[in-house]
Amino acid sequence: MRKAELSRRTTETDVSVKLALDGAGASRVNTGCAFLDHMLTLWARHGRFDLTVTAKGDTEVDYHHTVEDVGLVLGEAFASALGDKKGIARYGDAVLPMDEALILSAVDISGRPYLGCELAIPTQKVGDFDTELCEEFWQAFVRRAQITLHIRQLAGRNSHHILEGVFKSAARSLRQAVALEERFADEVPSTKGVIG
Repeated sequence: MRKAELSRRTTETDVSVKLALDGAGASRVNTGCAFLDHMLTLWARHGRFDLTVTAKGDTEVDYHHTVEDVGLVLGEAFASALGDKKGIARYGDAVLPMDEALILSAVDISGRPYLGCELAIPTQKVGDFDTELCEEFWQAFVRRAQITLHIRQLAGRNSHHILEGVFKSAARSLRQAVALEERFADEVPSTKGVIG
């Protein structure tokens, strides 16, 4: 199995992640932020990734540092679990409906970090979660995973549905991109012979 186990400790957070790309979607997530726990549980299930996340952060300030650092460690674990990237599909995309919300995502495991994120989230918070932290999470993930990720909101009025759609759509795009193509098991999917 392609898997990784990583941690990061700073004066603001203490984050540990275990990730298996070839999983069944099982998860145990405890970040101290219930909404982030919900999103990562959805991400694991729809990506068919096995995921364990534990995080302690300065949540008395807000969730920013915790959300960002979980994104960083998860992104690094994702890159580590991919290894040499031989045999992967490399690209994935999904258009995902979540009630009235419709979210498009597309990913290239490119070795080049880039996030294109266009969301029009109508509220500043869902519960006690600042909705702007969605983009912060994905920016951190992309930076460490070394991938290109585009996210577009095509429709949506309910903030919870929009954010849930983002995590589900991204998970399904990533699931496609990391899928192994048996015929090309010994090939890196690039004419350059390397990704990056």
